[in-house]
Amino acid sequence: MDPIIIPILGISVGIIVPISVFIWQYFEVKDKNRTILEISKNIDDPAKIEDLLKMLDERKKEPIDYRRGGLITLFVGLGIYLLGEIAMGQFFEGIGFLVGAIGVGTMLAGYMYPNTSEEITNAVDEYEKR
Repeated sequence: MDPIIIPILGISVGIIVPISVFIWQYFEVKDKNRTILEISKNIDDPAKIEDLLKMLDERKKEPIDYRRGGLITLFVGLGIYLLGEIAMGQFFEGIGFLVGAIGVGTMLAGYMYPNTSEEITNAVDEYEKR
């Protein structure tokens, strides 16, 4: 195998993957919008259309759970530290400690700043509607 082919394949993958993801996202949104349009033609009540749009909206409405994210980051840091300890050396140990410290800080932020009262009130109101 020619030694020049590996860098060319690496560069090609770096270009092809993002372009294919953008194309995939375009067609996914296009079909969703077409579906919403077809359904809305058959619905007369504007409140039902609003509920449909809320149901199809993919954005997360719930607040970020910093405790969960901090725990995940903490264990990623631990994994990087162990990688440095076992195979890669002191540089990766330091990076592991840094990432682990960021995870601990994120977890502490999750405990110090819980969900705001407005978010809790909105969640209760949404539950009572059901």
